[in-house]
Order: sequence, then C-alpha cells, then structure tokens
Amino acid sequence: MLKTNMCGKLNIKNIDENVILAGWVSRRRDHGGLTFIDLRDSSGIIQIVIKNQDLNLNEDEINRIRNEWVLIVEGRVVIRQKGTENSSMLTGNIEVQVKNITIANQSKTPPFPINEEINIEETNRMQYRYLDLRRSKMLSNIKLRHEIIHFIRNFLHDEEFIEIETPILNVATPEGARDYLVPSRVHPGKFYALPQSPQQWKQLLMVSGFEKYFQIARCFRDEDLRSDRQPEFTQLDIEMSFVEQDDILQLTENLMTAMVKKINPAFQFKNPFPVITYANSIEMYGTDKPDIRFNLPIRDLSAIFANTSIKIFQNILESKNRIRGISIPNGASLNKKQIQVFNDIAINLGAKGIASIKLEDSFESNSPSSKDISSLLKDYINDEELKHLIDTLESKSGDLILISGGDETLTSEILGAVRVEAASNMKLINEDQLGFCFVTEFPMFEFSESENRWTAMHHLFTMPYLSDIELIQDNPSKVRSHAYDLVCNGQEIGSGSIRIHESALLLQILEKLGFDKADAEKQFAHMLNAFDFGAPPHGGIAPGIDRIVAMLAKETDIREVIAFPKTKTAADLLTGAPSEIDQKFLDELKLKINLTDN
Repeated sequence: MLKTNMCGKLNIKNIDENVILAGWVSRRRDHGGLTFIDLRDSSGIIQIVIKNQDLNLNEDEINRIRNEWVLIVEGRVVIRQKGTENSSMLTGNIEVQVKNITIANQSKTPPFPINEEINIEETNRMQYRYLDLRRSKMLSNIKLRHEIIHFIRNFLHDEEFIEIETPILNVATPEGARDYLVPSRVHPGKFYALPQSPQQWKQLLMVSGFEKYFQIARCFRDEDLRSDRQPEFTQLDIEMSFVEQDDILQLTENLMTAMVKKINPAFQFKNPFPVITYANSIEMYGTDKPDIRFNLPIRDLSAIFANTSIKIFQNILESKNRIRGISIPNGASLNKKQIQVFNDIAINLGAKGIASIKLEDSFESNSPSSKDISSLLKDYINDEELKHLIDTLESKSGDLILISGGDETLTSEILGAVRVEAASNMKLINEDQLGFCFVTEFPMFEFSESENRWTAMHHLFTMPYLSDIELIQDNPSKVRSHAYDLVCNGQEIGSGSIRIHESALLLQILEKLGFDKADAEKQFAHMLNAFDFGAPPHGGIAPGIDRIVAMLAKETDIREVIAFPKTKTAADLLTGAPSEIDQKFLDELKLKINLTDN
C-alpha cells in the first residue's frame, strides 16, 4: 500500500505516530511560511501542515499545489494547538505535520466545487459524475447503499435464504412495461430481452426446489422516467415456497425494521406496519401509495348533499357520481394564493375546480352557521348540511374544508394530490418519521381503454383470491388478487404477490387477458410445462434498493444514490450512451436503421 492510514480514521490515539497518507487536496490555506491543506480520501478529511522550509519540495513547487491534486504525504500526528480545533471535522482536534510530500498527480480546475455543498447544474454533474462522486454527500450516499445491501445479505443469510443469480438475456414476453431488446448475431433476426424483473426465473427456482431464494437483481425497463425511475435499476428479489401472504409481509417487515434500526435508529415508524386494503386506501387517501405520516383522511360527503340546493352538487349526484372532501387543520390561515394551488391541482387533473370553505375563528362547531364561513357556497349551503359536514370531517374553527365532486377515480386523484400538498403547506410532515404500510387486495384486472381489453394490474402470474375465481369470466373488475405493495412516505418501495402455480389457472388468466390458447402455450410454454411437474405454492416480494436507499438518505431522487445514473431522457452524459453503431456491427447483426416516420 502507498499509505499506512486513512485520513478520516486518524484520532487522538495516533498522536506522535509517523504516518503515510494519500488523497486529494480538498482545500489549502497559506499563512506565510506555513501551508495548511485539508487532505481528503474516501474515509474523510485530515488537516496537514507544511512548513515550506522543512520540505523536500521547494516553495514554488508547494505554491503550485491546487485543489484536487493527488498527494502522498509522510508526517507525524500531533494535537492541534488550543483554539485551532475544528469541531465540524471528525479529525478536528489533530493534524499531521508533514515531513515529505509527493505529488502523485495534478488536476485541472474542476467544473464545479468539490468541497462545497451547493446546487450544481445537472448536466455538469452527470457529465463529470466521477467528480460529483467525490463530494461528501454523494460519497456518503454510496457508502449508505453499500451498508444497506450488506445488511440485507446478512439478514437473509441468517434466515436461510440462498442467493442465486438469474440470466440477463431473456425471452421477450408481454407482461409489463416495454422491454430493452438485444439483437442476436448467432440467431439473425431474433432478439433477447433484458429482464424487467427475474419474475419467471424465480418462480422456476421454486419449481426447482429452492424454497428460499433472494437476489440483488439488476432490472431494465424502457419507460418514461421521473425522480423514482431509471432505465436500469436494482431490486431485492425474494421468493419463498409453501408460504401465505402474511408470511411474506412479516418477513418484509422484520427486514425493514431491523435495517432501519441498524442504519439510522433516529427514524421513527409504527410497528407493526399498518395493513390497508387497496379499496380502503383509495377511499381514505385517494391513492394506492398512501402517505400515513399525517392524518388528513378523505371522507364521502354524498349523503350530506342528497337534498342540497347547490346546483353543481345536484348534477354530480344525479349522474351517479360522488362528492368527497377533506378538512385541513388550521387551514383557514392559508391565503388566496395558497388555496388557489389546490384549485389548480383539480383543474390540471380534469375537473372544473375544487370548492373551499374557511371556518372562521367565530365558527362554533356545536351551533354552526353559514354566516361564520368564508366560501362561494356561503349563500347556498344550509346550517343542517354544514353541521353534518363538520361532523363527518371532524372540523373545527380555523380549519379549511376542500370538496371535490365527480367520478370516484377523479375525486380520488384530486383529493389525494391536494392532501399531500396541504400537508406540505401546513408542515404536517415529520421528516424523521417513516410511514411504512402494506397495501393489499389489489384488483386482479384493470380495463385498458386504449387497448380495449383487460390487463393485469400487477402481473399475469398473480394469484387471484380463490373465492373470486368464479368472477373472472363475467365480472373481472371484482376479482381481487393476492398482490401487495410495501409503501413508505407515499411511495411504493416494494411490490409482490402470491403466484399462480397451476397451468390450468394460468391459461384461464391468459385467456381473460386476450391470449388465445395457442399463443399462450407458445409464449409461456416454459412456465406452463414447469407447473405440470409439481410446482409448489409460492410467493415473493421485490423491494426497490434505489428507493430504499434514497428514503434512508432523505433524498427525493434515486439518482442521488446511484453511482452512474441516466438523465431523465435516459442518456448517459458521461459516456455518450446511447450512441450510433458502426455499420459493420449492424451488418453482423443483419440489421438496418430506418429513422423515417411511418
């Protein structure tokens, strides 16, 4: 090794030791004949002190040293003089007096500061990612990722799981998002597909008799990107045989609970994790990814306005639609501009707006009167309706009531978004709290208007409730599935299900999804055949590693916890991928590029 110690690991116990350190210049300061340099390596920073006249380098050579130059230094660890300590550094009570220094490499001036936590243009960060990763926050995030994956492996090993790698080059099957395709040179005109998940492989491993499998799996999906999506991502893939849904939920909860307590015990969360059915989640939170860190439930108000004189509410109810709302504690303090944000949310989602009612300070819950509210509905809502409204929403003076009407999907989407916006505005979210919950009983099918057919809400290998199988043919919208999501802070961080393990049931599901028997048997022959050889009941879950790390790092974008991510346009600004391919390679693959629009 070119070094005897790590910069950030030195402490008071190393006083008077001779050490050799190596790293990057994070900051330098000149004081006459003394030069102070903060030397940084992957473990942290230590201050080194250079007395110019005592060094192997001359003064001109010392003065040329700049930030991000790579140095190897030999010196003695000493305690800092009283009053010069730096409490912001773990090594701030010691320093190294340099005896010898070697310039291992020089550096150009970086395109952005490495030693400052400032906002940097994304294109710069992505183009010079190797420099971005030197920054303390990014270094910390990547180390956290390592610690989490290391913990997961140890935890599952202790639970007697076997880690098994599955193929990256797969067969393309129509079971989810768009595949990334890889042309085959050996088989001209044929393609591999990169795995969206190891779904079929892990089920085949259950058929193979490996009852407890896991994998830190690389997955690929060609889909539109956002802050929690990347073309390539990493998930923890878990599959178990001879289990029921509750067994998998309990294992997942045990893993997450132990992980959080180990990685950052300052986080607070409910234990056991609440279990919420899909239907209740949509009803109370407007989404299947509820943020339960704050209590702003959505309530059905339709019965309250059954005989209302408010024309717009009459029209909604006559159309067999619903009226729903939420109450925001102390929300009456919000100004017009802040309330307009809620209205804009409704309009952007396709509604005409959202109704608001401010309960003034003079408002009395026991004897409510419309004269004590501020609202466009003030002259139309009667006191009886107002009484039922505040009772249902548990409102009080100083609160703000927001009401949305229309079909269930629309009101859910609007009030779900408004609920989160209101919590942010009113500072109802505790950033040190993790709102873990499980969402269960997802619908088996959803109807695609664009494709005019039923599609699988989860995936086509998901087991329906046995009591609902008889509904598949004539009433598919009522079929529940043994699918479940792990949700935290309003984000899905894991998804799983009990799987179909019988070929006859899989064929029935495929038929409902629009496959004729011949196509189903052709595309899924490997699964259908495997199920005919004693496939055990099995199920699993796949938490997203990127999302978990981002959550524990308090980052809102998973690119902050991935070493080399793509941009939101799926580009790699560092290497230039995706790029054009030389014609000779296309010729080998028997491919032609056609960029014309059809």
